[in-house]
Amino acid sequence: MQKSTEPMDASSQFCPNEMCCARGKKGAGNISIHGRKRPRYRCQMCRKTFSARKGTMLEGLRRPASLVIIVMTLVAYGCPVQAIVQAFGLDERTVASWRDRAGEHCKQVHEAIVQQGQLDLVHVQADEIRVKGRQMVAWMGLAMMVSTRLWLAGVVSRRRDNQLADCLLRQVRACSQSLRTLLVCTDGWASYPGSIRRAFREKVKKTAGKGRACLMPWPDIVIATVIKRTEKKRVVEITRRMTQGLLSSAEKLLQQSRGGTVLNTAFIERFNGTMRERLASLTRKCRHAAHRVHALETGMYLLGCTYNLCFAHHELSSAKHFGFPCTPAMASGLTNHIWGIGEVLTFKIAPAPWVEPKRRGRPRSRPLPDPTVPKRPRGRPRKLA
Repeated sequence: MQKSTEPMDASSQFCPNEMCCARGKKGAGNISIHGRKRPRYRCQMCRKTFSARKGTMLEGLRRPASLVIIVMTLVAYGCPVQAIVQAFGLDERTVASWRDRAGEHCKQVHEAIVQQGQLDLVHVQADEIRVKGRQMVAWMGLAMMVSTRLWLAGVVSRRRDNQLADCLLRQVRACSQSLRTLLVCTDGWASYPGSIRRAFREKVKKTAGKGRACLMPWPDIVIATVIKRTEKKRVVEITRRMTQGLLSSAEKLLQQSRGGTVLNTAFIERFNGTMRERLASLTRKCRHAAHRVHALETGMYLLGCTYNLCFAHHELSSAKHFGFPCTPAMASGLTNHIWGIGEVLTFKIAPAPWVEPKRRGRPRSRPLPDPTVPKRPRGRPRKLA
């Protein structure tokens, strides 16, 4: 067992117990230090103890945190697992398990920071990657916000069907503010327009009184389709058409998001190239083919989350945009600094605050007894001789 040198601060911790009435509250004074040799905290409300790594990717690991962070940094930059195994003397299954744990944790971080319905997206591009695996073919759908290069959503599925498009667009909807003007550019896949209309809907009550509200699509949704025809692996023709909305509205949103002068899917295709470069299983010519969909999904979330929070974007950092090192999350106003890989892997997500359950039955006619007053002893007092 490695001794931890991580500093302990009870004021920045919260109780993770789902049954505790003080769960998720920071600085409430209910957390105290329980042990320093093996860092643990105690909640004074529920009297439960929990590890300092509870709720992080490092929970339950006996390896030093510095080693795990270095290995995950190499994985996020596209280093093959076999090279990490040779360099650090680890088992290949250990590295794969760490990658899956990190990806699952990054998925929670992405949902807690990006998918909170606080972004004015303006311009979104969506596309999918065909993944050639070991005895399987999978599809990875991706979507990004053009103006800040923020990765919004990702879905991995064995089939390229309406379910994949619906799940992808629902995640995009979870990031967006309600009833905003939005341009969505996609390729020629026929499932996209219907999925966009189904995802971006709001409940509208048309009649007074009792009755069910109907779902109405957003009025200012503009859908554009870009189809590329290739011959001998070269693009020879590009067809641009408006599936919904006016071309003038699309050009206005393009100018507002700095997404080019014509309808395109260049930004999401550039991100697809980044994903193929850094995720070893997506390399076009390699012997390390993916054989599990779960591994593709966790790797996608690890790369997407670190892309948003940890890596300064070259174009956003130029003088034309911000003029200083800037990540997509900083450009979107989700954070004010560049995160480290360790900060992402140790980020704790507070559970929802505890809500007292509603009391059922008839209301009380008498007040509750005061718990500080000692109870009256039961039975008849013993007679003194």
